[in-house]
Amino acid sequence: MGRVKTKNIKRVATELIDTYPDQFSDNFEENKQKIEELTTVQSKPMRNKIAGYIVAVKKRLVD
Repeated sequence: MGRVKTKNIKRVATELIDTYPDQFSDNFEENKQKIEELTTVQSKPMRNKIAGYIVAVKKRLVD
């Protein structure tokens, strides 16, 4: 079992996936760079949590 993500992390990640569905993949490093380009996230830990959640969502969608 993984860690629980906050509602804010899930909301931002969902909005990014809905707005830019083809920009994100199941690669964490690429997602970090895309989040950096597309948003103004203030902290690295938050950016990393959003990128990690996007990876989890994308993996679930592929399966």
